[in-house]
Amino acid sequence: MSDTESNEEEFKETIGTYEGERNDAKERHGKGKMLFKNNELYTGMYQNGKREGYGVYKFKNGAKYSGNYVNNLREGEGTFLYPDGSKYQGTFKEGKRSGFGRYIYTNGDYYEGEWNEDMKNGKGTYTFLATGSKKNGIWKNGVLTDEGQIIHADQRIIGKFVNNDYMNVPAKIQYRSTLYQIEINNPNLLGQNPLENATEED
Repeated sequence: MSDTESNEEEFKETIGTYEGERNDAKERHGKGKMLFKNNELYTGMYQNGKREGYGVYKFKNGAKYSGNYVNNLREGEGTFLYPDGSKYQGTFKEGKRSGFGRYIYTNGDYYEGEWNEDMKNGKGTYTFLATGSKKNGIWKNGVLTDEGQIIHADQRIIGKFVNNDYMNVPAKIQYRSTLYQIEINNPNLLGQNPLENATEED
């Protein structure tokens, strides 16, 4: 599962078997459990027939959402576990990842920062578990662009990203122990990939 994908199945299925509390209008209201015809399961709170409040939704593909609902949609704080084992922890808006959140990839890398419309949008930091290196800056629709930094154990590269992994020149290299910095105008001095063999997992 990619951090740019969304699981919309939850909002399509409405028919199933319900066990739980109801209001005077016989609508699902209060605590309840709904087993849908496609074998997906929701357990949690309802209000006037709609998911409202805390609930847990288990998908047929193995995904699971635990968190808050408003008007049948994921809203506010929640955790989404994807079928491949990756996980998002953070805020949702109208069913999509929006606001601040952390996405943990299957290899242990993680992104922590701002989201909008299910994609990385705004300030954030991507951390590579294997090397400890980081890249931070401004994401636009899932891509790191414009001013940012690549941070290694001994130095940081400061410049403007062309895409997720490459920087334009001129760029600056700052040595973290002394804060001494030099300007680089030759892209070869940054390497073909400034993150060496560490590339962001899709």
